[in-house]
Amino acid sequence: MQTELEARSKRSLFSNYTLLLAVVFGGFLIFGFSENIKGPAIPRMQADFSLNEAQIGMLLALNSLGYLIACSFTGWLVKKIGIKLTTLIAFGSMVVSGFCLYFSISYSTMVLSYFFMYIGNGLLEIALAILAAQIFTRNTGTMMNLAHFFYGLSSIVAPLLAANLMGIHLFGASSELGWRGMYCLMLSLTLLPMIPTIFSKAPKQEEKQGERLSLREYVRDKAAWLLVGVLSLGVVSEMSIGSWLVNFLEKAYDWSSDTSAAMLSAFFLCFTFARLVLGPVTDKIGYTMSLIVLSAFSGLCSIAAVILGEPGAFLFAAAGIGIAPIYPTVMALIARRYSKESDTAITFTVTLMGIATVAGNYLIGLIIELFKDGFAEEAHPKAGLIAGLQAGYMFIGACALLCSVMSIALYRHLKKRGALL
Repeated sequence: MQTELEARSKRSLFSNYTLLLAVVFGGFLIFGFSENIKGPAIPRMQADFSLNEAQIGMLLALNSLGYLIACSFTGWLVKKIGIKLTTLIAFGSMVVSGFCLYFSISYSTMVLSYFFMYIGNGLLEIALAILAAQIFTRNTGTMMNLAHFFYGLSSIVAPLLAANLMGIHLFGASSELGWRGMYCLMLSLTLLPMIPTIFSKAPKQEEKQGERLSLREYVRDKAAWLLVGVLSLGVVSEMSIGSWLVNFLEKAYDWSSDTSAAMLSAFFLCFTFARLVLGPVTDKIGYTMSLIVLSAFSGLCSIAAVILGEPGAFLFAAAGIGIAPIYPTVMALIARRYSKESDTAITFTVTLMGIATVAGNYLIGLIIELFKDGFAEEAHPKAGLIAGLQAGYMFIGACALLCSVMSIALYRHLKKRGALL
């Protein structure tokens, strides 16, 4: 009798674990779609509302602000209502934001809808990270990499899928689906991972033992601030490529939407491949050294791509190889260095990273606008815009190079204290 009960219990646990895996992997898949369909959509939005590059930069900055706000309260929400309900709210808010975008009729309503979508995105990312930490108690690194693989997988497909969907006619409609219909359709896919979420049970959490580090003590550690700098510069570069690459290729090189989206997909192909393959390399040569080398490689690729012009466009995609491992490598370094207080460390680092991302997106838009006005020529109307886009993309590459410089400072700091990882 006891054996039969144990067998049923094991089957129940396995079934629930399978459902939770579907939630995490499906959630990361959806997160990759929602985050990376914007590349082909932004030029269409810009044309519809006659927006300049500074307004696009403001839109992207507000997106990052929505993510930052979500970071500030998701942990509290999980404690109050539980991880399951928080995850359902995150999925549901993304579905609702898709319909809000569909019915947006002005720049203001589009900005508000996008802002709401990124609050959902932030809720989802933090909720998935918490859920993954709770269920991946064995082979944590392997499972985390696998989860991020699903993000990368959808990121590869997202730009091409978005570009194609915007041009199709559904159910014999006379007009194209457009960016509004594309967003509504893609974000409605979030209903799928809601199904296993509803039927799953939240994993039981074990109480953490040992003395925890307070936030006040943590902020006194110089390494903590260096990690913020490394992660912020790396993520600004990573996210900006996804936001600006299609716009750059369409306007600087007159590429079609499909061809530009294909290059963004190639970037995410390199990005995903790097996250799967370079994990063992970072373990072998060390986390800090990996950050130095990989961020420098990404920055050099981005800057060289701009300098070489259209023949060097493939380097935009190659930059994904270097920038992809930055985020997981920093997270691994934090988990190793601050093993007992990783929650405090991650919350502090990610929140400040969010602030930097807000500033970075807005600054890129301002740089493009400034150079566009400064290099404008009556004889060549596009000369100013091209100069602005090149300057903006050079800034993206410079962020990756500064990430490498900051990583060198982190390397020296940890080595001096015999704490190099």
